Amino acid sequence: MSEYILEMKHITKRFASVVANEDVNLSVKKGEVHALLGENGAGKSTLMNCLYGMYDSYEGEIWFNGQKVVINDPKQAIALGIGMVHQHFMLIPALTVIENVVLGLKENKQVLDLKAAAERFTELGKRYNMEIDPWVRVEQLSVGQQQRLEILKALYRDAKLLILDEPTAVLTPDEVDGLFDMMNKLTSEGHTVIFISHKLNEIMKICDRCTVLRQGKLAATVEISEVHNRQELANLMVGHQVELKTERKPPEYTGERLRVEHLTCLNDRGLPAVKDVSFELQGGEILGVCGVGGNGQSELIQCITGLRKPSEGKIMICDTDTTNYTPKQILNLDVAHIPEDRHKYGMVGAMSIEENLILVSYDQKLFSLHKFLNWKWIADHSKKICQLFKVKTPTIKEQAINLSGGNQQKFVVGRELDRTPKLLVAVHPSRGLDIGATKYIQSKIMEQRDRGTAVLMVSTELDELIELSDRIMVMFEGRIMGIVDQKDASRETLGPMMAGLTEEK
Repeated sequence: MSEYILEMKHITKRFASVVANEDVNLSVKKGEVHALLGENGAGKSTLMNCLYGMYDSYEGEIWFNGQKVVINDPKQAIALGIGMVHQHFMLIPALTVIENVVLGLKENKQVLDLKAAAERFTELGKRYNMEIDPWVRVEQLSVGQQQRLEILKALYRDAKLLILDEPTAVLTPDEVDGLFDMMNKLTSEGHTVIFISHKLNEIMKICDRCTVLRQGKLAATVEISEVHNRQELANLMVGHQVELKTERKPPEYTGERLRVEHLTCLNDRGLPAVKDVSFELQGGEILGVCGVGGNGQSELIQCITGLRKPSEGKIMICDTDTTNYTPKQILNLDVAHIPEDRHKYGMVGAMSIEENLILVSYDQKLFSLHKFLNWKWIADHSKKICQLFKVKTPTIKEQAINLSGGNQQKFVVGRELDRTPKLLVAVHPSRGLDIGATKYIQSKIMEQRDRGTAVLMVSTELDELIELSDRIMVMFEGRIMGIVDQKDASRETLGPMMAGLTEEK
């Protein structure tokens, strides 16, 4: 009996003229957590989509549990015992949790017994410490809860091999710890996990072995116990030495750019989300916002950028009262916004990259001539942004939805930073980016700060906030627990505040 649950042999996958995977071999042992590491566009998700039956035409062989298999669709993968939690969740928001779980399943009964399914689902949640109310609608769940639902849905369908694609990209530190506990429990029971991630610390912490892809080809497979530090993994991933520290200078303030006074607003369920919040932000500094997801950060940013109307309070941007301004009016005040959800607020998937890059500035000089779009200048400018921010795409005419998640994030960030704003509102700017791209984006945000831009940055990555921010504002249940100077910021000082246990003295 083979020690490997999965062997993918000489896999090559092409999209027209683009070779996404070239002669890739992957062997995964039973009961291990196996990392799949690589830069954005290195072919990690493509390889797993071949395994999961999302793509039915590729070269090479797949062996599962010692048997050669042909997987043409996800239904066949699920029947074999392969489950996949995609980077962008495959859930229907208007349906309940349990309806999403049983959707597409064949039961040997005339009538679907949702009550029995809900009981089995609840037991599964208790077993893995991921309890979710089976009767709430998915649209009412936090992002972290939706991910737990996706994992439980795969386990409900008896997955023996679980593929997690960037599972921690949307999770808080506490949720990451909970996910790792669950993964340890799964492997102790004989399950196997393929862990696709850019986060080197997490791979060092949770994984047994790591396969590295570079430009669609196999670069190496290593035992994590033999890797000395994350620098080794970073160098292996990009093929050269990577600088892991961002240079920073003392801030030089250029005057107040944002003032929030006694702001209160409601969430989508009509409950208070932001409660009497006041702070100010200077040009030339980065104010980080941290907190466990769902504590008012999203609603605060939506109020500031015009996507949500406050019920009380006042917002001043560059000495202008913008409390009831539309998003377009606010952006016209030299405000740039890297949104929390790039698909919902940052891009239109069916439009080309070129069209997406002019979404905000189409009516500005250079972009249009005599009320007609200046397509030649737009094309040249779009290519320049893609080159500067290393967006991997065959052409700027490519539909945005066809790019990898990391490349989508890079062109959204590139578009916003290209506008040289006075106020930059950046929400999870490095979400889904590999270490090289993350450091590049962080250096570009630091450049904006050094040229006098005021930066309001929300992130669940504490290390990122501590490294980049001049001050860090901690939110809990819609209130500010305190604002900490960078020199005093650490996981030990911020953690209790994030949990609502202490306020800044």
